[in-house]
Parts: sequence; C-alpha cells; structure tokens
Amino acid sequence: MVEIRLHNTKSRKKELLRPLDPGNVRMYVCGPTVYDRAHLGNARPVVVFDTLYRLLRHVYGADHVTYVRNFTDVDDKIIARAEQSGRPIEQITSETTEWFLQDMAALGALEPDHMPRATAHIAQMIAMIGDLIAGGHAYEAGGHVLFAVESYKDYGALSGRSVEDMIAGARVEVAPYKRNPMDFVLWKPSGEDQPGWDSPWGRGRPGWHIECSAMARELLGDSFDIHGGGNDLMFPHHENEIAQSKCAHPESDFARIWMHNEMLQVEGRKMSKSLGNFFTVRDLLDQGVPGEVIRFVFLSTHYRKPMDWTAEKAREAEATLAKWAALVAGAEAGEPSPPFLEEMANDLNTHGAIAELHRAAKNHDTRALRGGLELLGFGDLSQLAALKGEVAPEDEARISALLDERAHARAARDFARADQIRDIFAAAGIVVMDAKDGASWEKGPDFDPSKLEALK
Repeated sequence: MVEIRLHNTKSRKKELLRPLDPGNVRMYVCGPTVYDRAHLGNARPVVVFDTLYRLLRHVYGADHVTYVRNFTDVDDKIIARAEQSGRPIEQITSETTEWFLQDMAALGALEPDHMPRATAHIAQMIAMIGDLIAGGHAYEAGGHVLFAVESYKDYGALSGRSVEDMIAGARVEVAPYKRNPMDFVLWKPSGEDQPGWDSPWGRGRPGWHIECSAMARELLGDSFDIHGGGNDLMFPHHENEIAQSKCAHPESDFARIWMHNEMLQVEGRKMSKSLGNFFTVRDLLDQGVPGEVIRFVFLSTHYRKPMDWTAEKAREAEATLAKWAALVAGAEAGEPSPPFLEEMANDLNTHGAIAELHRAAKNHDTRALRGGLELLGFGDLSQLAALKGEVAPEDEARISALLDERAHARAARDFARADQIRDIFAAAGIVVMDAKDGASWEKGPDFDPSKLEALK
C-alpha cells in the first residue's frame, strides 16, 4: 500500500498518515458561509481537499473514506444579507448552497460523504456548551456564553503564538462581560427579528467556532484523522475548535493531522474588490473558462504555496489539457505511474504529479496519463479535446519563423524585439513554452492567426 505523508501544521513537520481505523479514514474540512457566490479563493481549499479525498479513496478504497464538509447557514453575515435584501434567511442559504455545489461540481469536485448544515445541529452544540460550562471551561456573562481561553493550557499550539502575543497582535472584540480579551463566544442572544433557538441560557444562536466541533464529533467521533481548511482559518477558528473540543472531551485527540492551504492571488496581487481583481468562480465559468482549466491552474501549485491566478496560466492550462485530451481519447485508463503516486503521497505534491503527466504524455504512455488525470479529477476531457484543432500550414510556418526570430533577438540581447514577439504571440492566443533545448508552442483556445500580422 502507498504510504501517504502529510505536513501537519500542529507539529510543523511531515508525518506518515496512520489512520485510527484504516477501514474508515476520516477527514473534516471547513466549508462555506452561504450568503453569496463563492469567489476564486473559496474554491482553492475545495479543490485541494477534493484531490486529497480522491487520493485517500485510491489508496484505502472508496468505501473506506469518510469526508465531511459543512455549510454555515446561521451567521451575522447571513442575517445582514437578509436585512439588506428583504429576503428570508432560509431562501438565501438554500439558493447560495445550491450555487456553491453547482460551481464546485464544475471544477470537478466530488460531493463529500456528509455536508451538514449548522442549523441542523443546534442540539449538539448546546450539549457541548453545557459540557464546557460543567467542566469549568466556559461561563455565562451578559447574556452570552464564552469559552475561557485561560482554562486550556495548550491554547495557541496550532498557530504557535502565546495568548499574550495574540492579544497584542489581534483585533479582538472588547466587551465588558469578558474575563479575558481572548475569550470567544459560544452562544449569543438573538433579537426577535433574528434566528434563534431555546437554550438553558435563553433564546439565542451559536457562535461560529462551536459548530464545526459539534458537527465533526457527531459525524466522525471524538477523534479523527485529518482536519483541513485555508490558512486564514488557523487562527482563531481552528485554534478555538481545538480548545473547545479537547476541553469538552479531554480523552480525545480531536484531529490528529491539521492541513492548511495557502492563499490565492490574482496577477501577483491580493484579490480585492478595491483593486478590481475580485471575481467569483461563476464569473470565470460564464466568461468561458472551463472548470477543468481552473482546477488545473490550482493544482499546478503546491497547496502550501501561495497560488497566483493569471490569464497566461489559464491559457497554458487549456492548451495542455486540450493536447492531453487528444492523446487519451479512446485510450483505456491504467494505473497512475509509481512516480506519479509517489508525488501525490508526498504531502499531496500535485505540482510534481503534473510533471509526471507531462513525462507520460511525452512518452505517449496514454494509460498512465489517463490514470493520473482521473486521479487528479480530470475524468472527462472530451470538451477540451475539441479545442485542439488544426493550424493552417502557412500559420505554422509564420509561427516557427517568429520563434526563430525571437530566439535570435534574445541571443543578441535585443530584448525589446523579443518582448514584442512574445506580446504578439499572447495576443494571437499562442502559448509558448521555453525549455533548455528550445521553445515549443501550443494553440490556445483563443487562437487568432490574423493577429500575427501585427508584427512587421
């Protein structure tokens, strides 16, 4: 059996995955708060952990893996959206949940085995809060129930920060009813026009952090194998999950391995509405970018490295997938190659795995290529295969001549001319790939040979 090693955020080292029960490998990943369309950054953890899910199923068997990803459907952002729009909360959360599932399916993501909604697990949250109060780890104050951070001596171990450092560096809610500025809300009161449930502490609703602890325990038990999410959740959300789960059930491990993916940038800059580079998954899909291309760009960068989405990367990804689709058309899927699986088992190194697919394509090993593509979530590339098409001989000759001219210009250090040719290639939808033994090219999806004439 392939041995999988994963980087554990908590231990800060790569560890061999030793499932508590090899017959039921269990993973929990924090899901979306459903009040709007998923932006591109929201999709990265979905693709990352979907790929890990596929690897676990390949190694342990599809019937021996349990994957849970939640929906947060009670939250102040959702309440605010309902107030702004005048629409019922249930209508907003139902609609945006369906949007999320449709958009992630377009990226090739499998649906997890369980997708619990927070509002369906209020009773479990109330029970856990009661256990925390009984154990001296939580207290009632000002109509709220708060977790007492000082009651858990290992608080901060995941993010590697002391409570003092967190107080100094974090923007924490300053409230007179808190014993410690870092104490966080487990239960809060609800107004008459807000969603709420009866509890021993009055009508109210849960804080954000308690929901994942309660749902993970309900569906995966006190201890499970992997907990994942974006690294923006490491503090405070995951830190708080650990504290409340370990204090409510001291005999448990909660999650044994913690995995966090890095954030996403767009054209080298943080995605931001103010910068005009903020867009949703649906925006890209509606612009004609295939979901397979989005997935390929994501997986081309290791999950623990920042990922930069660029139009150039999307063009290159589409050209590569179109080429591979043509290669594997009609071929039977074989086992992924051992080097491919080694890369995947080495902390989910999808970047290295894709390099192995390039090698398989170069060697025309279509069975290994198709097997690797399927494991990465590219089971059907038939639509992309149609993009390959033929290039007219006169256009091929023109492109080859321009490539030669570009090579001579670079050798002569005439970088202005070389850059001019590069820009024309980009405008014409031609993807150029430089290598030690020279440059090659692919026809991109927006190929327009007429634009080659712009270079005189």
